[in-house]
Amino acid sequence: MSQKMLSIRGRCIALATAGACCMTGLANAAEPQADSDWKLSVGPGMYLFPKFPGSSQLQVLPFPVQDISWKDRVFSQGPDVLGVNVLRGENHHVGMSVSFDFQSRSSSDDPRLKGLPDVHYGPKLRLFADYTWWAFTGSAAIYQDIAGTGQGLTAMADLFVSAPLGKLLVSMGPGITWANSTYTKTFFGVNAQESAASGLPQYSTGSGLRDVHFNLNAGYEFNRHWSLNLAALVGRLEGSAAGSPITERRLDLNGMASVLYRF
Repeated sequence: MSQKMLSIRGRCIALATAGACCMTGLANAAEPQADSDWKLSVGPGMYLFPKFPGSSQLQVLPFPVQDISWKDRVFSQGPDVLGVNVLRGENHHVGMSVSFDFQSRSSSDDPRLKGLPDVHYGPKLRLFADYTWWAFTGSAAIYQDIAGTGQGLTAMADLFVSAPLGKLLVSMGPGITWANSTYTKTFFGVNAQESAASGLPQYSTGSGLRDVHFNLNAGYEFNRHWSLNLAALVGRLEGSAAGSPITERRLDLNGMASVLYRF
């Protein structure tokens, strides 16, 4: 599996998941093409994600999707606005990127949030590594808030198994997300002042496991130019996130669909 498929994860798929271009590796393998330092795919995309972490309501956001790379060194893929593979090979990537996701929260999202501070989304520094052996790929990524939004640091580890079925490429597997105390306090904590303003009970949080999840990615190549890409992440909130009075349900559902044109 290529690093492009893995970066779909993010939290908005990412997942981000997660960028959002899981057919690129299959397309390159399926049909010989002229050597080129540049690779470019663009198209419309649609993201599905909770209105806020722990929300029982989902929202849909149309968003353009891009997969641009130069010599498999510098890239812009989905949520990864700009990244670089510091180390790369046929079976591995190690690098960093500036990444966006849509995790945020507004007091207008739900009547229960009245009196709680808004949380804005912003860029994060992403450090990543992945390694593929046969049909299996292991990946790890760290996301650090660099915009002062209070979203702290999260770390993710995932294992994928991939199988090409003609023009269809399917990849799936489990994963976990860990979050530090800054992240859990921002999204799931309730201090005394916030409790008085919102009516929610006080709730202290700490660092630990945020969720366990399962990834499912699928891509279908219509021809050498056009492809359809689908991705879903189904998770269950754990630890401080699961017990928070802000959390309406523990199911954490994220999804993405895109149509890409490869030049």
